[in-house]
Amino acid sequence: MIQKQKGCNDIYGHEAKVWKYVESVIDATMEKYNYGYIRTPLFEASELFHRGIGESTDIVTKETYDFQDRGGRKITLRPEGTAGVVRSYIENKMYGDPNQPVKVYYNGTMYRYERPQSGRDRELTQFGMEVLGSDDPFSDAEVISLAVNIYKMLGLKEIKVNINSLGDKESRDNYRKALIDYFKPHISELCEDCNARIDKNPLRILDCKVDADSELMKNAPKTIDYLNEESKNRFETVKEYLDILGVSYEVNPNIVRGLDYYNHTVFEIEAKVEGFGSNNVLGGGGRYNGLVSQLDGPETPCIGFACGVGRLVKALELEQVKMPLVEDIDLFLMYVNEEEKKYAVYLSQELRMAGFIVDTEYTGRALKGQFKQADRLNAKFTAVLNSEDLNNNEVKIKNQKTGEEDVISLDVLIYYLDEKCKDDEFDYCEDDCDCEHEDHECCGDHSCGCGHCHE
Repeated sequence: MIQKQKGCNDIYGHEAKVWKYVESVIDATMEKYNYGYIRTPLFEASELFHRGIGESTDIVTKETYDFQDRGGRKITLRPEGTAGVVRSYIENKMYGDPNQPVKVYYNGTMYRYERPQSGRDRELTQFGMEVLGSDDPFSDAEVISLAVNIYKMLGLKEIKVNINSLGDKESRDNYRKALIDYFKPHISELCEDCNARIDKNPLRILDCKVDADSELMKNAPKTIDYLNEESKNRFETVKEYLDILGVSYEVNPNIVRGLDYYNHTVFEIEAKVEGFGSNNVLGGGGRYNGLVSQLDGPETPCIGFACGVGRLVKALELEQVKMPLVEDIDLFLMYVNEEEKKYAVYLSQELRMAGFIVDTEYTGRALKGQFKQADRLNAKFTAVLNSEDLNNNEVKIKNQKTGEEDVISLDVLIYYLDEKCKDDEFDYCEDDCDCEHEDHECCGDHSCGCGHCHE
């Protein structure tokens, strides 16, 4: 039997509904902030990621899926979304669009060759957002706020934002020199990767997983101490905007992010979820003002964020967040003979086009088996298409919840279902819900944040 590859997953059934719901909340929220959807190729020229992400990063040196195609071209499966978006921005001359900045988001598959573990797969789905063409600190704060709001709207409660600043080029150069001076006398105490990084990119040493708990790492120079006045003022302005937006944050000078293109603001967002493990970071991002020009485009200030959807779904599962998933259907059509079956084929099509969720029998089960199938599908209503009723242009329909039965004209079936399904439109909060709605009645506004209200 052929099995899926290591580090890949099949997503179906209830889990697939959770994924689709999460993606629908992301889509709706991004639309509110006026971000356009962008879809870039699954593979790109290897040079894009090597130049964009950085030759010395772990992603490029250890994790990319690189291959040569039949034309001899060096190709890489995308390991992250930003570089592809920037390539598209340059190639399609989006910088010439009068609507600036360009605000886009993506949601797609990425590939990284790493040891599969909880929350880390070789094939992963990542959503992210990019603002290209704005150097305003407000953009930094809004991107952070937007990410936090998505998590809150999905039902996560304890969200922690960690922010830091890497500063401008002058600040980074000063900090780079300080790191080299600090680590070089003790570099033999660190792992092989750190030894290779000391001259190429000493900031990557701070990302080391092997020596992360060593005293040498804990006492390393902090970026904050090497910011020039302009970078300090910019960072203070970002924090001021976060305060205005009501985003709680903590300055964490240990955050440097794992990619070479970052400068100024960098951040990570954690979720305090029991059972999530020590690595509770949901996503992160930062400013990358030099990447567009590095990839042969014009000087363009940018800020972005990315999050693994798999880790987000896992967090929601561990938090036992209740979501308004469609776990039922409106109507299950049943029949016995061929004439009734043909009408079921016709009627199911008509009702689906009218907006109802309808299913019918496909496997030749007897009527008793069809009733069981309707129960398995959580059908709100069932209808047995009896030939005698059909000849009278009627149908017997049963409310599966109340047991009530009605015989109605087929001409008014759509109106009947529309009226009856509306009666069940709103749900109610659980008795132990801590929301403030009177009698736990759903307000119909999922954005209220109680985690239960939905239409």
